[in-house]
Amino acid sequence: MLDVCLLGTGGMMPLPYRWLTALMTRFNGSSLLIDCGEGTQIAIKEKGWSFKPIDVICFTHFHGDHISGLPGLLLTMGNADRTESLTLIGPKGLERVVNSLRVIAPELPFTILFREINGSEEVFEFEGYRLKAFQVNHNILCYGYSLEIDRAGKFDPERAKAQEIPQMYWRDLQKGEIVATQQGTWTPDMVLGAPRKGLKIAYVTDTRPTKSIVDNAKDADLFVCEGMYGEPDKLDKAKGYKHMTFYEAAELAKAAEVKKLWLTHYSPSLIKPGEFMGDVQKIFPYAKAGKDRMSIELRFEGA
Repeated sequence: MLDVCLLGTGGMMPLPYRWLTALMTRFNGSSLLIDCGEGTQIAIKEKGWSFKPIDVICFTHFHGDHISGLPGLLLTMGNADRTESLTLIGPKGLERVVNSLRVIAPELPFTILFREINGSEEVFEFEGYRLKAFQVNHNILCYGYSLEIDRAGKFDPERAKAQEIPQMYWRDLQKGEIVATQQGTWTPDMVLGAPRKGLKIAYVTDTRPTKSIVDNAKDADLFVCEGMYGEPDKLDKAKGYKHMTFYEAAELAKAAEVKKLWLTHYSPSLIKPGEFMGDVQKIFPYAKAGKDRMSIELRFEGA
């Protein structure tokens, strides 16, 4: 099961009823955070989730509304006696930007590992999931992210028995591990069926529509996408500032054939995003106007 929470849905500045855009996921005892604007740690507290299991924080880009909450979050994690290392992922310049912010959080009881994204896309592997960063089109270097969890084929005990594989090794083979002993070597493909459908989410904000978004959100169970403007007459403004409208996000969701679309990163002037969803859903019926702390539990299909 993959837990996903849209902690905040605001762009540019936090509002009394809307924190800045951030997404948090939980899987297999590990948590991941994408973006960390002002107020993110308050949003985590409001949700009732914990800072402690956060192993990875990703940044789409280095505008203040996506990273200014980091120093406070680091201090909170340090004050909670965290000692495990923390991995940060982001565009080139990540270490320089973070160290500049850390002037107000200079001493921490844990190590920060920096992973700067190389090129237009890069894949990272963590705690049973695969994270891919892909470049989008904003007015500074900016990346979207997809997160995928693979699911191995179903274990076949009859095949294991037929090959006289000791039962004590079945669990390891189920987990995809190769077992080598004096009795012999067994590999997962000897006892597992064809791979089953896994889970996938995609997260994109601060960009114009790009082919890279469609390619990397393809068949996602959940697509979280910027909708800076809901008003139909704001298209020219969206183009000028390298942002998107609700309707462009819906077109991307349709093209990528995702299961669900959540809009986020609203302009501060956009008070009631839900008012525009009727026209958005004519383009993509499974679209929702994201709200702070909106959550979903994604589960594997079938047995």
